[in-house]
Amino acid sequence: MLAPCFHNQNTNMIHVIDEPGTWEADVLPAVQFPAARPATRNPMLLHCGGQVIERDALFGIETPRPTQTWFPLPHRHLVEEVENQLMDAGFNLLCSTHAISHDGNRYFGVLEVSLPGNFQENGHGWVVGLRNSHDKTFPAGIVAGTRVFVCDNLSFSGLIQIRRKHTRFAVRDLRQLTARAVGQLGERLVGMEARITAYRNLRLTDSRAHDLVIRATDCRAITPSQIPEVLAQWRNSAHAEFAPRNGWSLWNACSEVFKSVNPHTAIARCEALHGLFDGAAGVALAS
Repeated sequence: MLAPCFHNQNTNMIHVIDEPGTWEADVLPAVQFPAARPATRNPMLLHCGGQVIERDALFGIETPRPTQTWFPLPHRHLVEEVENQLMDAGFNLLCSTHAISHDGNRYFGVLEVSLPGNFQENGHGWVVGLRNSHDKTFPAGIVAGTRVFVCDNLSFSGLIQIRRKHTRFAVRDLRQLTARAVGQLGERLVGMEARITAYRNLRLTDSRAHDLVIRATDCRAITPSQIPEVLAQWRNSAHAEFAPRNGWSLWNACSEVFKSVNPHTAIARCEALHGLFDGAAGVALAS
């Protein structure tokens, strides 16, 4: 049976709650990534003692023993299930990066994906963020995102948490939960294209840009101490792609500072920043 879900309109987060079943161990086929594009080494993934590791090393991390009330999900099971569900949904998997912290107990990964006919000609591509923890810090989840090629900025929106009861039935239910989440993910990736177009079409004067930066601190998308760095990026970007005085250039000036925070904090701040810029650009995305 598919799990029921509800949507929290304040956070744009979809919670998926699983239902009991019987545990079965499945062996999933190995995923082969083409070597066309190297995996991202974004500093966000290395924050707070984070370590980028190879796929085989990630899969070798031992999952803590379960207790009567807690059943941790192996990092490998989450990664393989999401990869296979993405391929079943028609996505191409281009490359992947995996990072761990806290002795392997916390995982964050980035899968770069595309759809047939999506040639990524506008300087950015789609990514899927994955997260999982073995120390009860946060539940497993996936999130839609973009990667700007010229500066390797990562941006995320619409976290889909794969919530599950901490029981021995969790692994069996993962396939159904992930299939549901990937279905929602595809809609959000397509919606992000409309969002980026709207940001590009938002013309900004310096005074309007400065106002948005202050409002970004009000919504806690950036901190007051990051304002000088954001304004420096806005006024004198190292990338010619961000010379136009528009919302997309300012967005990337803001998202540049996300490289200095851990990915889990960055997801929350991206959500806040998208809310601000969506309002300024008149974006209305389907929930």
